[in-house]
Amino acid sequence: MKGLYCRAAEGEAEPKFVIQETTLPDVLGSHQVRVKVKACGLSPLDFKLIQEVGIQRELLPVGREVAGVVLQVGPKVTFFQPEDEVVGVLPLDSPCSGLCEVVDIDEYFLVQKPEKLSSACVAGALRDGVCAYTALHTHARMAAGHTLLVMDGASPFGLMCIQLACYHGVKVLTTSHSPQKQAFLEQLRPSVGLQDPLVARVIPVHNGSSDLLSVVLEETGGLGVDIVVDSEVRLHGGEEEEEEEKKLVPHKHDIISVLGVGGHWVTSHKNLQLDPPDCRLLYLKSASVSFLNPEVWTASSAQQGRYLHILRDIVEKMSTGVLRPQTEEAVPLYEATVAMETVQRHPRKKAVVQL
Repeated sequence: MKGLYCRAAEGEAEPKFVIQETTLPDVLGSHQVRVKVKACGLSPLDFKLIQEVGIQRELLPVGREVAGVVLQVGPKVTFFQPEDEVVGVLPLDSPCSGLCEVVDIDEYFLVQKPEKLSSACVAGALRDGVCAYTALHTHARMAAGHTLLVMDGASPFGLMCIQLACYHGVKVLTTSHSPQKQAFLEQLRPSVGLQDPLVARVIPVHNGSSDLLSVVLEETGGLGVDIVVDSEVRLHGGEEEEEEEKKLVPHKHDIISVLGVGGHWVTSHKNLQLDPPDCRLLYLKSASVSFLNPEVWTASSAQQGRYLHILRDIVEKMSTGVLRPQTEEAVPLYEATVAMETVQRHPRKKAVVQL
């Protein structure tokens, strides 16, 4: 049986992804489930995080968001039985690659997959769903009547945030990075119910003319937003030689400025640095900053029940059309190495492998 693995590079060299032969143990663990994989989503590897949690392997398994069919269950498994369709995320320390034909996974990392939901669709969108749910529910405690600003709403993660927030009665503002993305965001409608736009205001940042703060204050009556969710942040401004993509990313001071009193800023920036004036502004607004690290759910067993509830809710909302991810066309297994190299170089890109 073959799987996709990564040989971490030293220094600035790019990591190498290789197809490697692997085997599974003959005996299943007490709470383990053996799953025949039908589709696997690819996400970039965070080598620093893997090192920091103490995982030391010459070959790191690649592909963790899996969907498939249960073949066999351990003696103490209570949630599943053979022939069940399941979906889940392999833990960070799993020795299995999600691109293996068959994987062993603890039952507490899996949930039932609704029959009408395609394996490729759910495997490709599960990680973004967990991120959106964690940002809005766990960190920001969103509620009906709140106002949310999503940075780059046309990204897969941003789109999940918009749809989840609108379902809960939250007013959504978002930024767009191109005219095409702006048109896409403006035509978003719910799958059921009133066909009002999902986004109250799309703020273009691609032409360099929109003042984020003035538009947000106009939309909120001068109060600012309750929640900001970013995908990337600029820590320093004014560099003339910045890349075009970086110019579209908001500066940390802009994000703090648009927050209202008691607001929540959920950031994906791993090395965020706040200067004393930034902290003072957050203090004056009694606002908070939360760091979005979706790996925390599988790295710790402290809140496993809540994590399973999140997974169940995501797949249920996807099956009913509340969450409608932008599905990428699934690639065959022989293209997985090239697809993973692209995802590793461009973390915002998505890839799904059909087995």
